[in-house]
Amino acid sequence: MGYRRPPMDADERQLTPRGEERRRQLMAFAARRFAENGYHPTSVAEIVEGLGVGKGVFYWYFDTKDDLFTAILIEGQRALRRRQRDAISGDLSPLERVRRGVRASIEWSIEEPTLFRLFQFAATDERFAGSLRKGERVAIADAARHIQDAMDAGQIPDADAAVLAHAMLGVHTRMVHLLATGQLERSEEIISTAVDFCVNGIAGGRGPTEG
Repeated sequence: MGYRRPPMDADERQLTPRGEERRRQLMAFAARRFAENGYHPTSVAEIVEGLGVGKGVFYWYFDTKDDLFTAILIEGQRALRRRQRDAISGDLSPLERVRRGVRASIEWSIEEPTLFRLFQFAATDERFAGSLRKGERVAIADAARHIQDAMDAGQIPDADAAVLAHAMLGVHTRMVHLLATGQLERSEEIISTAVDFCVNGIAGGRGPTEG
């Protein structure tokens, strides 16, 4: 039957700094294997053997391979939001926050091809699609809030902020896919074009006005 972590209460589940580091190592190694070989062909045994640890280590942190993959998705989406928050910090106009947020999202996704590939897979598998959509709803709500702020400031025409946020997400996902698959070669011009398309799109086809 194999080793399984015994039930623990909330206090016992608290990890030491060393435990947190081991968990991060396990997630990072597994993410690379999933991206390279596919989720289904990659087994728990392969992960622990590749990392040089026993199965007991794996089951101390995760109950199943599905739990591990879900944790990778959640942490990846959190990392993306942190990148976005850092990009829009400071005294910026609402529309500039949108611009910098879009750029940060595209650049992060290009720099993290492993996680982007896993996001793409998760969207096609019902076991993980729910978790992915939950994170996307948070991202859409954040973007819509900044878009609404730009509307309230008179920088862009009134429209459905959530619909515009979904449209920007679609542009982001498609552009990063083309770059990740080599159909487009990464360049500052390509990224700037995608960002400008998003910003000018929500501005109703006219140049954005600062206010």
